[in-house]
Amino acid sequence: MKVNGQNYRTVWMDGSTVCLIEQNLLPFEFKIFEAASYRDTCTAISTMIVRGAGAIGATAGYAMAQAFIEGGDDSVFIENARREIEGTRPTAQNLFYAVERVYRAGTLCAEQFSAEGAIGEAQKIADEDAEACKKIGELGNALIRDGSNIETHCNAGWLAFVDYGSALSPVYAAHRSGKRVFVYADETRPRGQGARLTAWELKNENVPHVIIADNAGAHLMSQGKIDLMIVGSDRIAANGDVANKIGTLEKAIVAKHYGVPFYVAAPVSTIDFDCASGIDIPIEQRHQDEVLYQSGTNAAGQPEKILVSSPGSDALNPAFDVTPAELVAGIITEQGIFEPAELAALNKQGTS
Repeated sequence: MKVNGQNYRTVWMDGSTVCLIEQNLLPFEFKIFEAASYRDTCTAISTMIVRGAGAIGATAGYAMAQAFIEGGDDSVFIENARREIEGTRPTAQNLFYAVERVYRAGTLCAEQFSAEGAIGEAQKIADEDAEACKKIGELGNALIRDGSNIETHCNAGWLAFVDYGSALSPVYAAHRSGKRVFVYADETRPRGQGARLTAWELKNENVPHVIIADNAGAHLMSQGKIDLMIVGSDRIAANGDVANKIGTLEKAIVAKHYGVPFYVAAPVSTIDFDCASGIDIPIEQRHQDEVLYQSGTNAAGQPEKILVSSPGSDALNPAFDVTPAELVAGIITEQGIFEPAELAALNKQGTS
């Protein structure tokens, strides 16, 4: 991604420090957060300084590498660090995928570890994520006709991965190839990732777009104003059920009703072949304040958090929902575009 004329990844490692774009401050302020220890990196994941499937995975991989650097040959320290990293975001499959790979690369035997091996594997995971998302854009571009109107939910762009993104990668590829595209970006309550992050990205890429309220999608589809919908995913079950940001299920149901193709874009690393169906996907429950309060900037440009709900009322805040496979037209991966039922064959090919 390019910000103010400079190329950035969402997350990278500089020595033993993990550097991340501070997404909680966007779009009002662009700042780099520096996590000096694995615990600092865990905080970045849990507080959503970094968020999005691939970005969480790469960050967790770097955090595991930091644990090897900090722990030396202390197996108890490294095991405890692993559990702490895995506890930051329970729904995100890429997190567990990355931690497992880095842990294996850094473990030589029961009491001997290699920080160098862990760092190398973490960097490899980040590079693979960026390359996979670039390929998703190239393949997904074929689904987008000139003049297409595309709706998306949450943010599955640059910021959700190391680079390029998943759901937005085909949009960027189409735009760069000269196709006329227009994006309807769901605001994505309660944290507003669509209004804050997706819109910021699209503006940086000069992609025509508009922010819409989450409950406006059905109205637009009923009027024939949406040609297709592309979303990302935090975990895909073996049967093709898809966990994504809360509100995705509603969009998929409406899209099916109005005959709007509903696509999911995600690297193969997001598919959990050990998870039989969506019912087995753990759904993260986040703090109620994300629903009850809104954060932004005031007229003076200073950060401000205000109560927007009835004082004294409680709120439920599930972070994700699960869209059944029968509502998904196709899953766009770096390996190709598959119908949900075809994922089983993909697993047998050993591409996971």
